[in-house]
Formats: sequence, C-alpha cells, structure tokens
Amino acid sequence: MKFENLKSVYSSYKTAPVEIREKFALSNVQTSNLLFRLKEMGLVSEAIILSTCNRTEIYYVTENNADLSSQLISLLLIEKGIIDSGLNHQYFNAVEDHFEAVNRLFSISAGLDSQVLGDLQITGQVKHAYQLSADANMSGPFMHRLMHTIFFTNKRIVQETSFRDGAASVSYAAVELTESVTDHILEPNILVIGTGKIGADVCRTLKDKNFKNICILNRTVSKAEELGLELGFSFGGLEQLTDCIAKADVIIGSVSGELPLVTKKLVREIGIQNHKYFIDLSIPRSIETEVEEIPGAILYNVDHIQNKTTEALQMRRNAIPKVQCLIAQSAQEFNDWTKEMVFSPTVQKLKNSLEQIRQEEVARHLKQLTEKEAELIETVTKSLMQKIIKFPVLQLKAACKRGEQDEMIDILNDLFDLERTTKVDSK
Repeated sequence: MKFENLKSVYSSYKTAPVEIREKFALSNVQTSNLLFRLKEMGLVSEAIILSTCNRTEIYYVTENNADLSSQLISLLLIEKGIIDSGLNHQYFNAVEDHFEAVNRLFSISAGLDSQVLGDLQITGQVKHAYQLSADANMSGPFMHRLMHTIFFTNKRIVQETSFRDGAASVSYAAVELTESVTDHILEPNILVIGTGKIGADVCRTLKDKNFKNICILNRTVSKAEELGLELGFSFGGLEQLTDCIAKADVIIGSVSGELPLVTKKLVREIGIQNHKYFIDLSIPRSIETEVEEIPGAILYNVDHIQNKTTEALQMRRNAIPKVQCLIAQSAQEFNDWTKEMVFSPTVQKLKNSLEQIRQEEVARHLKQLTEKEAELIETVTKSLMQKIIKFPVLQLKAACKRGEQDEMIDILNDLFDLERTTKVDSK
C-alpha cells in the first residue's frame, strides 16, 4: 500500500475579498457535481469540499506526490461557469505537505482559522461537507478515519475548554440576546432593519436558530428582497417601518444614517401594549436613546453587545493553547495511523508466510497424531506464530515514528521473501 497524501487547495477570507470569494462559492448541487467529476476523472481517490461564505477549500487524497492544485482550480471554475483565464488562480493557495494539510483541516474545523474565533457554525459546515463527500462515494477509509477523529477532537474542545463559550461576534451576540428576551414567547416577531454585513449576519444567524417570523427592511428594497428570498423571510422598504415596528416583539437596528431612524416620537405614536425590545447595532445609532423612556420599551445598544463579545473573545483567546494541544495530540495519533497503514500489507504478507510454513509443518505430522493431539498442535502452533509476529510488528510501529518504515519493510521483504508469498487460509 502506498502512502496516501492529503493535499489541499483553497481560497479564503485571507486570500480573497468577499466579492471574489462569492464567485467561487459552491451550492450543494455544484459541490456534488464537482465531486462526481473528480470521481469520473480518477484524479484523486478521496475528496471533501468545504464551501462557506468565508472559504472554498478542496481536500483530496492521492497515492503519489502529483500537484493537482491547478487542475482542481480549473475544474471548480468550470463548475461555476467562469472562463479560466488563469487570473483567478492568484486567489488560491495550495498545501502540498500531507501533515500541514491534516493540521489545517483540524484547525479550520475547530474554528481557529475563522473570522470569528471559535465560530460555532464551522463544525456543522464541515460535517455537511463530509456528508456530501460520502454521498458521492468520495470518502474512503482515509477520509472516514480523518473526519471522525476531527469530530471527536471538536467534542473534546467543547467539553474540556472554554473555546466555544460565549457569543464572540456582534451579530451572534444580538441573536443570543434575542433568544434570552423572547424565551417566554412561542414564536416572536422580529424586525431587522438594514442588510449590511452585520444585519445580514444577524438574519442568517436567526435562520440558523430556527426563528421564523422575521421581517427585513432596507432603504434599497432589492437588497432586502435578495436576502429575504435567500432565507425565506418577509421583506420591504423603510416606508413599512411603522407597521413593522407595531407588529414586532424585537427590533434590531443595523442601518447607517446621520439621524436615528427609530425615534421616541415614532414609538410613542405606535403605542406599546406589551414589552418591545430594541437592539441597536448601528454606529451612529439608528434607535434614539430616549426610546427607553417609553414604558414597555427596553433598549440595548452596541456597547452592551460589544461587552459580551469582548469577554467571549478574550476567553477564547485564553483557551487557544489548550485547543492547539488537543489538536496536536489528535493529529499525531491520526498521522501515526496513516503511517501504520503503509506497512499493514507487509504485516499481512508476513502473517501469510508464517501461516503457510505452520500449515505445511503441521500437515507433515497429522497422520501420526490422534484427533486430540492434532487439535493441541493446532492451538500451540497458532499461539507460537502470534508471538513470533508480535516483535516485527512492534519494530515496524517504532520505525514509523522514526520515519524509517520503508527500510524496515525492505528488511522484512528480504528476510521472508514476502513478494513471493501466496495468500493462505487461516484455520
């Protein structure tokens, strides 16, 4: 068995701005199409494709050292309907070293490489990418072992560190606050004003949290429409502001402007029958501070939210060394397994060789033995064979850790003439 090399080619928020990244983003259908194309072409033996708003990355397994990064980028561009002029290749990086690629996927899955440190969504996104790979029959023994090791490590990170605790982004903290203040309402009505980066992130996080009654308003209605259709939320322009505030339990402001959009006068005219929660994420503020003077109106500003994110980020930063330690431990265990897979065929050949010798020698004496004696000889010789093979296997494992497995495999092949060994049935 040849050594299976994991390699990667990727474009992320570190290599490309959002207007470029969105060109490379793959839908589920496009991801599956690309996986099936890789399978048909036989370029790689296994692959997983991770595509999110922050990255599009292909991890692939080869049995040689061929650099396929340029070919894979071209295939991705074809799937996206982009003319491959070569210019887009500059936004991609390639990882050719097996161990570097393994460590990269571990780090990304944990959230160490996310724009928001410890991103809570990335683990689910990686699991989804793995499912698409499995559905396309592009995950074999190597990828199955790697992904399950990663998921087990992520579970340890959650259980043993504070790396995933708290809300570390303004948008996530705002949704977390929304959850808290509406926990007594069965299906709260939520109004989001503004579709900039933070407003859009709030809407997507609300979707991820399974909130349903969401209305999106924006000065440019087409932007609200685009986001609303993507997420399945209602949408409209600012001329609907009064009616939408009247219906909402929570109003989240994330829209720029020199003057507050939601004023005390406007809220007083609407009238508040029960509590209304106003969450202002804008700078300058989009909700007038005097709104909280109205009975039933409760206002949170960006400082309240930022304090939560600052505390959470510091807590996550403090946990980084422990996370890196857990990842290093798991990655090493996986890499040891990968190396051991290189010599497993040699071990099997050695077992076959010894089994053939054992069967031949036992057969020479069977006519002289009673049935009971034959059973005893069978048991004793099998036990002896297991003890004999134990030492070479231990030496092979030790050689793997030293990076000397090839030399040890050659020695065993020469000593036992394993290349000429035929497979025998163990009884």
